[in-house]
Amino acid sequence: MNEEDLISKKELLELTGISYGQLYRWKRKNLIPEEWFVRKSSFTGQETFFPKDKILQRIERIKNMKDGLSLDELADVFSPSSNIQSLSPENIVERNIVTVLAMGLFEEELGSQETLSFNDILTVYVLQKLLQSGEITREEGKMLITVMREHYGTLAAKPCEVVLIRKMGVPLLFLAESAEQIYFDKDVKWIFRLPLAASMEELKLKINETEA
Repeated sequence: MNEEDLISKKELLELTGISYGQLYRWKRKNLIPEEWFVRKSSFTGQETFFPKDKILQRIERIKNMKDGLSLDELADVFSPSSNIQSLSPENIVERNIVTVLAMGLFEEELGSQETLSFNDILTVYVLQKLLQSGEITREEGKMLITVMREHYGTLAAKPCEVVLIRKMGVPLLFLAESAEQIYFDKDVKWIFRLPLAASMEELKLKINETEA
């Protein structure tokens, strides 16, 4: 990671207005991952640095949500796994978590399901977002369902992105832990890169908000 991608603890506290105690309380509660605390040598000795974009975004989200959720509930929102085991398709649609259209396409591909696991609910949620934004077609939506079903389980505990590229109109959709070091020829067009951690957080909040 480049130096310009990092921010020191001192700069972080000054920029965000949080206290040293808050920062380490949120760390103990797993709101901020342990691996984001990077010890490095500096002219004053050892100092703690953080990945700048990630930590600033996370602290902003914590500050925005902490009045409505407990720290334990926030920790669940930011966790790469979920306590939610499964929900029925009817329940998911009735609670406006996803639309009938997105659920219909999912069931068209996989048949009628009695219940959906959290990973499948996330798949339908992402499918809906991309269909509504117009970034994918129905056929590409079917590719998304297949890729998520076959591969997301192995990446679920890691930061990953769903990526769509097209070359001469031919789509290629894939999951990647990082798409930073992938290069294509000039005829390849990047359509989108969607970090799944943010979609997971949105989905957990939506489920909690609509919980009966």
